[in-house]
Amino acid sequence: MKKIGWKTATAIVISNMVGTGVFTSLGYQITDLHNTITLLLLWIAGGILALIGAFIYAELGAHFKQSGGDYIYLSRTYHPVMGYVSSWVSLIVGFSGPVSLSALAMTKYLGIENEKTFAILIILVIASFQSFSLKVSSRFQNTFALLKVVFIISLVIIGISFAPSSSNALLFDSSWTQEIMLPTFASSLVFVTYAYTGWNSASYIVEEIDNPKINLPKAIITGTIFVTISYVLVNFVFLRNASIEQLEGKEDIANIAFYNLLGVKGVKWISYFIALQLIATISANLWVGSRVTQATAKENHLWRSLGKENKNKIPIWAIAAHTLISIIIILSGKFEEIFIYTAFVLQLLSTTAVSTSLFLKKKDRVFFKSNVFLLLPITFLLFSFYILYFTFKNHPIESIIGLGIIGVGIMLYFFDKNKRHD
Repeated sequence: MKKIGWKTATAIVISNMVGTGVFTSLGYQITDLHNTITLLLLWIAGGILALIGAFIYAELGAHFKQSGGDYIYLSRTYHPVMGYVSSWVSLIVGFSGPVSLSALAMTKYLGIENEKTFAILIILVIASFQSFSLKVSSRFQNTFALLKVVFIISLVIIGISFAPSSSNALLFDSSWTQEIMLPTFASSLVFVTYAYTGWNSASYIVEEIDNPKINLPKAIITGTIFVTISYVLVNFVFLRNASIEQLEGKEDIANIAFYNLLGVKGVKWISYFIALQLIATISANLWVGSRVTQATAKENHLWRSLGKENKNKIPIWAIAAHTLISIIIILSGKFEEIFIYTAFVLQLLSTTAVSTSLFLKKKDRVFFKSNVFLLLPITFLLFSFYILYFTFKNHPIESIIGLGIIGVGIMLYFFDKNKRHD
């Protein structure tokens, strides 16, 4: 079987991470938090949390050596029901949710009136490219991931090179010390952690990576560091080129900032490139999500048909399932509602998966033989519980929707288990 190298694996990590979150989150955060230091600390904290998670997943991926990510870690460490629920969540919102959000965001940045129809068409086209072979998927992914990287770097250079907008949101005073203690600081982290979602993506396809002991951690850590630096700089650029009043509650914040900077004609090109780079995000989520579903299908009766492959070993039925669910999400929800319940569920899922690393014995660890390693998952878990608590407190309806999705997954597990014994 043909395998991918660390560059393609890194492209998948970056593509999974850089999607709608960084281009939409600031508008929600700045409604209650105005200090520039506070806002940048949100993105730095999210990056540190993602990097800690990246080190942990590198260890887990190298130890278990199976594609499937959370499904494998949770099933093997705790109980099959937890792995089953993680795959159910991945199928319904974990990968399908970001696909839907990215496709909807594309329509906003392109100014398409018939948003849902266009978003559905884009998903179908990208899914078709994922359904041929690993070679086609790799070339498609690498091309659009490169475009994503070049665009992000260009965005930062342009945003810093020009003089700042006369009316900008930059505020450097001591108010940040009060703002970081507010509950809204914690709940704002849910948008940030959503924007960083995807740092663990390469671990889901470890069987498709050549020499995973070296290339898996290399891909996860390289991708996460690049994205963290990019996110902090991009948000500084947005704050530098738009006022608080312009940004508050808005989703298309990049358009607002670069309209002030480049005018009508210039901002059109920025919008086009934001839309184009989202193609890599949709592609990467379909790629990785389908492999998680395939891993689950190998061990569970109800999922069995989703494990079928074409002659090139591509799980086409799993890709089709994620495509269909992404379309259903687009037809059934609003952008912000999808955003919040997806972010809440994904944070909860990554928290439980990270906790499995506490049970790795020293002799079984590949990269961290010292027990200092245990500080990484403990830090991640404390930070994560803090985010989940305040998210539930500030967004109870969306959080309950997320918990409801998990509840359905638990019921399906026991139904599936009974079917196997019939």
